[in-house]
Amino acid sequence: QVQLVESGGGLVHPGGSQRLSCAASRNIFGITVFSIKDLGWYLQAPGNQRELVAAISPDGSTNYTDSVKGRFTISGDNAKTMVYLQMNNLKPEDTAVYYCNAVPYTDRCWGQGTQVTVSS
Repeated sequence: QVQLVESGGGLVHPGGSQRLSCAASRNIFGITVFSIKDLGWYLQAPGNQRELVAAISPDGSTNYTDSVKGRFTISGDNAKTMVYLQMNNLKPEDTAVYYCNAVPYTDRCWGQGTQVTVSS
């Protein structure tokens, strides 16, 4: 059963910005799970493995891969039902389908993702 819904993707020019949102079931991102697992955004380019690029811990601390550090910001709401990814200074190599999930991920909770295409 899909329990996560990503939105906010689309076509954007290089250097532009985009804000992604993830609506999460409290069964996944609720306090019980959140107390154990971090939350994260993953991306997957066609033919490639899904890759974690941003994560946020219950205490609010964040971590990013080098490829997005300084450009992307992950955040969550106090109710633990929404996760956001603010994407700035987008590059063509950021083009991918973006997913949210716990960290480590839970296989059954993957949503459809949201496509982000960066092109001039």
